[in-house]
Amino acid sequence: MSYEISLQPGNHHFRANADETILDAALNAGLLLPHSCRDGACGACKGKVLAGEIDHGKLTEGTLTQEEREAGYALFCCAQPRSDLTLQARTVTRAGDIPVKKLPCRVQKLQRLAPDVMLLDLRLPASEAFQFRAGQYIDILLADGQRRSFSIANAPHDAGHVELHLRRIDGGRFTGQVFETMKEKDILRFEGPLGGFWLREDSTRPVVLVAGGTGFAPIKAIVEHAAHTGTTRPLTLYWGSRNRAGLYLDELARAWQTTIPGFTYIPVLSDAQPGDAWDGRTGLVHQAVLDDFADLSGHEVYACGAPAMIDAARSSFIGTRGLSEEHFFADAFTFATPAN
Repeated sequence: MSYEISLQPGNHHFRANADETILDAALNAGLLLPHSCRDGACGACKGKVLAGEIDHGKLTEGTLTQEEREAGYALFCCAQPRSDLTLQARTVTRAGDIPVKKLPCRVQKLQRLAPDVMLLDLRLPASEAFQFRAGQYIDILLADGQRRSFSIANAPHDAGHVELHLRRIDGGRFTGQVFETMKEKDILRFEGPLGGFWLREDSTRPVVLVAGGTGFAPIKAIVEHAAHTGTTRPLTLYWGSRNRAGLYLDELARAWQTTIPGFTYIPVLSDAQPGDAWDGRTGLVHQAVLDDFADLSGHEVYACGAPAMIDAARSSFIGTRGLSEEHFFADAFTFATPAN
């Protein structure tokens, strides 16, 4: 059974089956809603049900509270329709301006950035233009139809290749392949660009960037894109890791402070070891932001990392620092469960 969905802003209309999520149905209709993780972890797709009934599906209290559910809010990546619906999203755009493609690519570089982090650089076909927004991700397509999602770490103007930062996952099928058997010139396939995590360039607000671990990858793309376009917006990057090795491109981030006007870099270690010889900031990365900003009401925040970090940042920035929900953008990194 399918239902008629009315979506604001823009007075868009599409149909959704009872067994598909609202987000999937919207994307299939060529409508791009804010989204990133697609499994209820990041909260980017949160919107309001103005009329009709839904099944909320799988979600976590930290991403959508009981009070929000009672007020009519839903996570469109989890919710399925149970009647005709009238919905309100933060923004709605047409997906057709940047097409999603399935493309082959060739491994042109494998570089170990840390003991458990690999830079995977993919050469794209010369005959195919690949467009994306800084901050988006791609899905690597495995032979059996499974997918693995990774953020693009290079900026859109740096065309012809895609840079990915992969953290090795214990028992991980694809990351195990990357670290153990993959070679330069191997052929892969991917689909993209995907996701609603990108720099909003129509804003003049100062930007706070929060990265945890390899959540640095899309943040790197955003910073390099902002520098390329000559933005005058202040950019403050907080990059958190357990130890110094996790700040795997620390020198690059430090160099940005001398080459990008208005850019500030603040690395934070949560579990610094004696061998790290660390005299910088310590603790949780979102707490460092709280320590430095008494008021975020005039800012935009872009956060990327583990779901727990995203949840902590969202609740504290919005709850105690005045940041509005519409100016908090997140990409929560979740991992496929290794096969037994």
